[in-house]
Amino acid sequence: MTNPRPLRLGVNIDHVATIRNARGGDHPDPVRAAEIVAAVGGDGITAHLREDRRHIRDEDLARIQAATDLPLNLEMAATEEMLAIALRHSPHAACIVPEKREEVTTEGGLDAAGLHNRLAPIVARLSDAGIRVSLFIEPSEHQLEAARKLGAPVVEFHTGEYAHASGEEQARQLERIAQMAAHAVDLGIEPHAGHGLTYDNVQPVAAIPQLAELNIGHYLIGEAVFVGLETAVRRMRQLMDEARA
Repeated sequence: MTNPRPLRLGVNIDHVATIRNARGGDHPDPVRAAEIVAAVGGDGITAHLREDRRHIRDEDLARIQAATDLPLNLEMAATEEMLAIALRHSPHAACIVPEKREEVTTEGGLDAAGLHNRLAPIVARLSDAGIRVSLFIEPSEHQLEAARKLGAPVVEFHTGEYAHASGEEQARQLERIAQMAAHAVDLGIEPHAGHGLTYDNVQPVAAIPQLAELNIGHYLIGEAVFVGLETAVRRMRQLMDEARA
């Protein structure tokens, strides 16, 4: 029997910067968080540069890239401003996400189908620059087909509905993610997943064999308040590995 496909863990460090910005100054430094993630076996760093700069700031991106060899996944809105920033910093990957200034966190997946004409030139310019494009979408056949038409090599499924459900509804949402992960692979797209994943709900998602990466942030930073970031990341890594094995 062949070994299951390795499952990467990308750690979103936005909320280290949120705490820093609440008080002002330089502490806690998201760069230090990136260094810890690299030291304890994380596979990538995710950072969302929002229009209002509520957590990650422009200058953080270069500092994160200089501090660690881990690939940087830049979450970004589909705007000319963010495109210019991505092209300037040349992260390993750019994940295009929906963004509303009034939202507390990303509320759902990108409408890749409805926004095709707006997204197409952005996807093309990022791809031409050697940046791996990901689209943060709901796990649906309609959105997957739109991602295929846009030429995105990666999608990240929004797992919020699964994370916030329970019982039969949670099982239904899990099956939906599993089916769409398999469909993505059939389309030649690499599927990732993230949003709302915790120690308690990550293993069923991590066990989906087609998924290549989970991106987890808010929960890990919250746990780090109590146990430290190193311990929090190691525990999540352990749970993911157990599920995949």
